[in-house]
Amino acid sequence: MKVALAQINTTVGALKANTAKMLDLIAQAREAGAELLMFPELAITGYPPMDLLDRESFVEANLACLDELRKASHGLTVVVGFVDRNLTSKGKRLFNAAAVLQNGKMTSVHHKTLLPTYDVFDEDRYFEPADLVTPVNLLGHHAGISICEDIWNDSDFWSRRLYLSDPIENLSRQGMDLLLNISASPFHTGKPQLRLAMVQAACRKYRLPAIYVNQVGGNDGLVFDGHSFIVDAQGHLLWIGQGFEEEFAILELDDLKTLTGFQWASDMAMIEKALVLGTRDYLHKTGFKSAVLGLSGGIDSAITAAIAAQALGPENVLGVAMPSQYSSEGSVTDAEALAKNLGVNYREIPIRPMFDSFREALAPAFEGKAEDVTEENLQARIRGNLLMALSNKFGHLLLTTGNKSEMAVGYCTLYGDMCGGLAVIADLPKTWVYDLARYMNRNGEVIPENTITKPPSAELRPDQTDQDSLPPYEVLDGILRAYIEESKSNAEIAELGYDREVVNWVIRKINFNEYKRRQAPPGLKVTRKAFGQGRRYPIARGYDG
Repeated sequence: MKVALAQINTTVGALKANTAKMLDLIAQAREAGAELLMFPELAITGYPPMDLLDRESFVEANLACLDELRKASHGLTVVVGFVDRNLTSKGKRLFNAAAVLQNGKMTSVHHKTLLPTYDVFDEDRYFEPADLVTPVNLLGHHAGISICEDIWNDSDFWSRRLYLSDPIENLSRQGMDLLLNISASPFHTGKPQLRLAMVQAACRKYRLPAIYVNQVGGNDGLVFDGHSFIVDAQGHLLWIGQGFEEEFAILELDDLKTLTGFQWASDMAMIEKALVLGTRDYLHKTGFKSAVLGLSGGIDSAITAAIAAQALGPENVLGVAMPSQYSSEGSVTDAEALAKNLGVNYREIPIRPMFDSFREALAPAFEGKAEDVTEENLQARIRGNLLMALSNKFGHLLLTTGNKSEMAVGYCTLYGDMCGGLAVIADLPKTWVYDLARYMNRNGEVIPENTITKPPSAELRPDQTDQDSLPPYEVLDGILRAYIEESKSNAEIAELGYDREVVNWVIRKINFNEYKRRQAPPGLKVTRKAFGQGRRYPIARGYDG
């Protein structure tokens, strides 16, 4: 069988554009002699469509697009994700669905059974689960057609299953001899490897081959990595798609051999690609062509600028140094060196005159009060105002430069360094920021060496360093990972070898600063648990355990 896999980048809600892309690929697949063409989950609407699904006109338009694809399906079989109506009188009014289109007809429709509601997913809000799954006769096979989460509940692979039923097991009992899965599975570190291992285990268990196609691209804070693949009945990998790139592959299944030399890219390589793709798509899909950010001479702004330069082209990035009386000479020279290395536009706007004016204006109100974090925050807010002015005047999107470690404990300033439209590295712990900088310098200096080696500092008071206020980042990031990603308690984290007082301090800071994170711009998710839509904690609460 000759199959075509369309690992495409769709835009949520861009029904006509998504459909036009698929119509073009249908024509190409037909011309190449493909018998089967597979598109990702909800390819017509883009994933995740969220509350667009509440609009009847949106659902109707998605069905009209499906009809266009049906008419174009002469000469091949197409499997495509769409939103189907629930025409019964009970349950949610929609299904997450896959249509099989053959020779101008819609021969079958398959509904998603397992609707994830954890982390960033909220499908049970909109969709009714399938009450029945059956294989379909497809090109000489008894094929089971499944949608994303439907393959994530194998009792032999997972120590604890999230759902009572297993659609793949049910399909196997009915004589399925080929597993097809269309997905919109977002990226985090380790996820591509986990997906493949899980499907390989299912193929060995049920002694059948599998064809898996995944969405690629960035939609808001989610990045989809692609990595579509084909696995044989012994669990051997026969083909795998590119990561973080669109790919249209036409493959003769009988000619595929085991990929004996395949190796995954490193975590840092995948993170860099994910951040570049997520930044590019966020700007372009929201109508921006250029970006502005503050360049402090520090490692966070350096990494953010390097990502932006790759995503948008250096000519479309403006870096702005805004030194105060507390900024070291090295910070300015490091910012200049970075801008030169990257080829981005560069501007310097000293903030001391503005800072002095603020202090003078506030002096009567602050009489008798020593300077403290208030004056530090004034500097951050002056810089935020300047960057927003440049954003407004020139139509740049402002990128924030805070990392996950800082966001977690509130080492950031509302309406200051948190100003912006996209938080590029908001899900990167500080230790990962350093790892990524070293990775970026693997073939020569991109991030100035002094930026990597000097002690990190916000430079908001004389001789300030981050470790004046925070534990060492190796300690902080270990506690954050245990608390945020692994949901361990204070006591369990202390048992890992961390000082109990430090653990309690960090967790109090995390909990207290939830109100700040609620006001932060969207961040690109690269870890298992990111701040934002996938982590929902109350602001007002009385539990710190």
